[in-house]
Amino acid sequence: MSFPSLPLHLRSTAIGLVSLVAVSTLAAQPPAEPAKVRWERLCQIRKDKFDRILPRAMRDNGVDMWIVMQKENQFDPMYEDLGRGYVGSVGYYIFTDRGGDRIERIAIGASGALLEACKSYDKVLAFQPLKQFIAERNPKRIAINMSEEVGAADGLSKTSYDRLVKEIGPEFAARLVSAEKVVSDYRSGFTASQIVALGEAGEISRRIAERALSNEIITPGVTTLEDVAWWMMDQLQQRALGSSFDMPSVYITGPKGIEATSNERIIQRGDLLIIDWGVGYLGTWTDVKRMAYVLKPGETAVPKGIQTAFDNALAVRDVIRRTIRPGPTAGAMVDQLKVEIEKAGYTMQGTFNQVSSDNKVEVMFGCHSVGDRGHGSGPSIAWFNPRQMTFAIKPFNPFSIELFAWTPNPEWGGAKVRIPLEDDAIVTERGVEWLYPVNQRIWLVK
Repeated sequence: MSFPSLPLHLRSTAIGLVSLVAVSTLAAQPPAEPAKVRWERLCQIRKDKFDRILPRAMRDNGVDMWIVMQKENQFDPMYEDLGRGYVGSVGYYIFTDRGGDRIERIAIGASGALLEACKSYDKVLAFQPLKQFIAERNPKRIAINMSEEVGAADGLSKTSYDRLVKEIGPEFAARLVSAEKVVSDYRSGFTASQIVALGEAGEISRRIAERALSNEIITPGVTTLEDVAWWMMDQLQQRALGSSFDMPSVYITGPKGIEATSNERIIQRGDLLIIDWGVGYLGTWTDVKRMAYVLKPGETAVPKGIQTAFDNALAVRDVIRRTIRPGPTAGAMVDQLKVEIEKAGYTMQGTFNQVSSDNKVEVMFGCHSVGDRGHGSGPSIAWFNPRQMTFAIKPFNPFSIELFAWTPNPEWGGAKVRIPLEDDAIVTERGVEWLYPVNQRIWLVK
């Protein structure tokens, strides 16, 4: 960059200032840590999961052996969780309960320097007859990854299933059961090392979202919704991070509800902006929302009607935070939350996003499983995960504490302001514990 219009004696100063800004910008966007550091952390997470989570996941569900089958270029959803590795044709990760305080872990037909270097498996073997291996252990119930509703537990294709059944023979094929609950318990049972990683992912998620909703990125009347979304995608690329839901949802909500999402719509003064997105980091995945108001000329704060709506949403979130505990099924917790929310003076919405014309504050929540994906495999306190509502809430399950509140706004002619809140937390015996600073305000774009 040059400054031909400046006097010569000022050009070096200007160039120096630009360089300083560039360095500061880079400092605010730290690059991804070395690949080896990430691998070491993922290796530790896997070891902790195998030692602390896997035994209960299998024993609580009456499973003696769990087989996860892989084909080259057609990997099971558990492939990353179980350590990757090279699969030349067909490979298996096999976990067997042989008693004691641990589960035997064998990789057959899956190999690689990193898979072996981690030492999370007892043996990494070349391909060998599967039937003989199973016969030596003689399990009564063999779990395989087939599930009608939990995608992470449904990695076995029809042809892979047919091949497996043929290879192990009718005696052992008769012992096959769904690994749905084993997968759910394993993936949603978080260890300390995973909680640390999820907290870091959440911190990254909220910082990028909060920067996106600022004048650093947005110029009213110029910047489009998709400009913001693509900037966020660039931040992920620079840090070698994954996206929980592909393109971030950057949308505008108004008197008629959601108006536009991550498209060419130009951001205007008076817009109420929401970001809904998630980050993938160290095998953990977030689901986070933030919102901002674009000030009109002469305004210095969020208009009263919108602020009141936001305050109502905060109050509902506090009810949810105080109510959720481990123990009951997620479905039972749905019923309990509805009671507590109505006791606090709010009305549960009948059908999501169908707003009544009354003067009541309407509420809907969807506190779904999170962490192993943006929408996770564990118990979900959410109507859109009916099967996962039957799962019991356990200590150290991660949840997205997600809710929506609609408040009548006189400034909108009585139309209701839709306020979404969403941040990620761990449920412990003490209740909901946040993983990073959660949303407490509407951000301002000047």
